[in-house]
Amino acid sequence: MTSVSVVMLAYGPEPWLVDAARAVLASSDVDVELIVVDNGCTGDGIDIVKGLPGVRIIRPEENTGYSGGCRIGAADATGDFLTFVNSDAIVDPTALARIVAVAGEDGVGGAMASVRLADQPDLINTSGNPLHFTGLSWAGGNGEPASRHAERRSVPSLSGCCFAIRRDLWRELDGFAAEYFAYHEDTELSLRLWQRGLRQEYVPDAVVRHHYEFSRNALKLYLVERNRLITLLTAYEGRTLAVLAPMLLVTEIAMVLAALGGGWLPQKARGWGWLWRHRAWLRERRRRLQAERRVPDGALKDLMTGRIAASNVEAPPGTGVFNALAGAYWAAAKPLLRTR
Repeated sequence: MTSVSVVMLAYGPEPWLVDAARAVLASSDVDVELIVVDNGCTGDGIDIVKGLPGVRIIRPEENTGYSGGCRIGAADATGDFLTFVNSDAIVDPTALARIVAVAGEDGVGGAMASVRLADQPDLINTSGNPLHFTGLSWAGGNGEPASRHAERRSVPSLSGCCFAIRRDLWRELDGFAAEYFAYHEDTELSLRLWQRGLRQEYVPDAVVRHHYEFSRNALKLYLVERNRLITLLTAYEGRTLAVLAPMLLVTEIAMVLAALGGGWLPQKARGWGWLWRHRAWLRERRRRLQAERRVPDGALKDLMTGRIAASNVEAPPGTGVFNALAGAYWAAAKPLLRTR
C-alpha cells in the first residue's frame, strides 16, 4: 500500500481541525501518517487530535506561516508521497489515494483534488488556479458547477488546499521557500515543476470539501503582492522580464492605484521595502531557480493568460480596460519569448 505523509497546519481557533484530521485518517487505499504543525492554535483542536492514532504534532518556536510550516512538516515525513491538506478541508475517503496515484505517474510533478465549497459541494472552490503573465493568480472555477469540471486535465497551478507530490521530488526542489510565509508559494512551486518539464494535474474524482472564506487584511494584502513580485523576479527568465517590462510597469501602477483606493498602499510599499532589503537573497534565489530549469518560458506560454477573471474577489474599477490592454500585450509578447 502506498505510504502518504499528510501535512496539516494549525493556527488560530481552527474550528474544523478535528474533522479535517479524522477525515485524513479515515482515508482508504493508502497508508497515512498525519503531521500537524501547531503554528499557534488557540482552540482545543490540537489537544484532541494529538490523541488520535497516526498523528504527530510538531510545535515550532514561532508561527512559521504556511510555507515554513509545510517545510517543517515535510522534513519530518516518512511517506513516499507528501500531501498538503488545509485544516478546514474535509477529504473524501478515496481523495488522497486518487491524487497520489496521479502524482506518481511519469511526467507528473503534482496532483490536486477537486476542491468544492463545503456548504455547496456541487460547486467548485478551485479546479486549478489560473496564472496571469503578470504573476496574478486566483481560485479557478470558483462558484461554478462541479459538472463543468468533471474531466481530468493539466492546470497552470496547483492549489495549496489539497495537493500531492513525491517526497523525493519535494526534497530535490527544497519545497516552498520559507521567505514566502504565506500565499503564492503554491503558484511558484507549480511554475518550477513546469519548468522542469513536469505537468500539474487536476483530479476531478478526488473530492475535498473546503470551508472556504475569502478575507482581506493588511498582512494578506502585503504578502500576496510581495510574493507575486518575488516569483516574477526569481522564476521568470531575463528575456521574459525584458519583454514584459512595459506591461509589468503598467501592472505596478494599476496595483498602486488599487492599493490607494482600497486603503492598503502602506502594505504595497512595505513589500517593495522587503524586496530591497532582501535583494541578496533574491539574487541567490534567482540563480538557483534559473539553474534548475529545463524548459524555457516560451514553451510554457500557453499555461498563462492575459485576462483576469477571478470570481472569488470583486474586480476593482478599470479591470476591463486592464484586461483589454494586457490581453493585447500578451498576444504580441508571446512570440518573443525564448522557446529553446
